[in-house]
Amino acid sequence: MPRPLSVQLYTVRDQLVADREGTLRRLAGLGYGAVEAYDVLGDPKGLRRIVDDLGLAVSGTHTVQLLGPEPGPVLDAVATLGTDLAIVPAGIPPEEFTSRDGLARTADRLNSLADVAGRHGIRIGYHNHWWEMEPRFDDGGAGLLHAVDLLAGLLDPAVFLEVDTYWAAVGGADVPALLRRLGDRVWALHLKDGPGTKEDPNVAVGGGTMPVPEILAAAPDALRIVEFDSCAGDGDTLFDELAASRVYLASLAAA
Repeated sequence: MPRPLSVQLYTVRDQLVADREGTLRRLAGLGYGAVEAYDVLGDPKGLRRIVDDLGLAVSGTHTVQLLGPEPGPVLDAVATLGTDLAIVPAGIPPEEFTSRDGLARTADRLNSLADVAGRHGIRIGYHNHWWEMEPRFDDGGAGLLHAVDLLAGLLDPAVFLEVDTYWAAVGGADVPALLRRLGDRVWALHLKDGPGTKEDPNVAVGGGTMPVPEILAAAPDALRIVEFDSCAGDGDTLFDELAASRVYLASLAAA
């Protein structure tokens, strides 16, 4: 696998509240080599200390706060975490992805943010859900494109994409084909699995409907980040599913 396999900490948000250090230690014990943060302003120094002590890297961080009026302190917190990748995971109204004008506004917003972040040595990424996939646009030739396809063409090369592969599939995308179209704009993948619906909980990667081997082959150099938005069962079940996800992905890398 390219670089250490990471896990998005939103997956274990409840466990982090109860015992942050113990939860991170448990993730390291499962064999994960990195984490992706999501609460960048919630004690970044403390989180950095713990992950450093455990030998975990910070692959990046979600930073919806960057869309606020003062990105400077947020970018400082990103640097404190020890990463140079800051991903906008939400905060842009879904209706902006339903028109070409809305996509242009979204691209302008992200491009401007990337310019500011670049002065801090940080790169900006955008993370999708299903609503960037469901709107379709005539490409004037072979067929219909997803909104995210058009957005990618409007973004400055400094802005990368973190493709949530599960939400892309829920939104109607052929995920391997999407990744091939987007090419080197894709720097990171969120890997999750399940029945392919908005409502049902996730399952271990490799245990649902997602064509994981084909997805990885379509973006072989992208960061790989496991995430669960929800999981049936208790906290131990979640960690069992995280363990199974890591083992499955390691088996693909060894094949």
